[in-house]
Amino acid sequence: MTIKTGVLNGVATIEIARPEKKNALTQAMYTAMADALDAASADNAVRAVLFTGQPGIFTSGNDLEDFMARGREGGESGSAVEGTPVGRFLMTLARFDKPVVVAVTGAAIGVGTTMLLHSDLVYVSDEARLVMPFVSLGLVPEFASSLLIPQLMGGRRAAEKLLLGEPITPEQAVEFGIANAVIPAGEVANHARRMAERFNAMPPAAVREAKRLMRAPQRELVEETIRTEGRIFGERLKSPEAMEAFMAFFQKRKPDFSKF
Repeated sequence: MTIKTGVLNGVATIEIARPEKKNALTQAMYTAMADALDAASADNAVRAVLFTGQPGIFTSGNDLEDFMARGREGGESGSAVEGTPVGRFLMTLARFDKPVVVAVTGAAIGVGTTMLLHSDLVYVSDEARLVMPFVSLGLVPEFASSLLIPQLMGGRRAAEKLLLGEPITPEQAVEFGIANAVIPAGEVANHARRMAERFNAMPPAAVREAKRLMRAPQRELVEETIRTEGRIFGERLKSPEAMEAFMAFFQKRKPDFSKF
């Protein structure tokens, strides 16, 4: 099992549990997470969703072998992004109407960072390291990060994080508004669960309406950005630059982009 789910005390937990692969995400895992969100949305007993990973690793991002196969099969394209497992998860989380709490238990690479932009309460371990290495892989930002990251931290710092792929420290995650607080590694998962369980005492319809109002001003823009990024991302997956970056990763060498 690579995605573990369960409901306890009003909280639906979605646990990324593939530690032998550093919690790298496959298409099947994206489907499982989207299914879990749909189930949580339909279950009146669920007041909040909690995402968590394994000690020392939240997720290393996408499984590159899986991604290479998806690129050969056509990848994502424009409005069809929702027809892919990745795209379905992105849109399901972006539209999810109940509170989403995340315990970032360690490294959060790629979508491990960008999904935080669509969550409501985020607690990062003091061992966390957030990185968005899309450009270094010959790709482009995803999950509306090209819109939301500059809004949060300004264009200059966003360029460091999105173009150069520089890591975001736990303290910076709080400073930039990506996370609520830095929590000791051994306590972050339990702290996030306690925060999620607080919604059991809140009026659920009021919580959902408040969340909807908070997101309404740019909901359409966020979704359109996800689609645009998805189209370009899919094209980039099949690009010579991405192929060189992926092969270099598997061959444990530095990529050579001098010929492009």
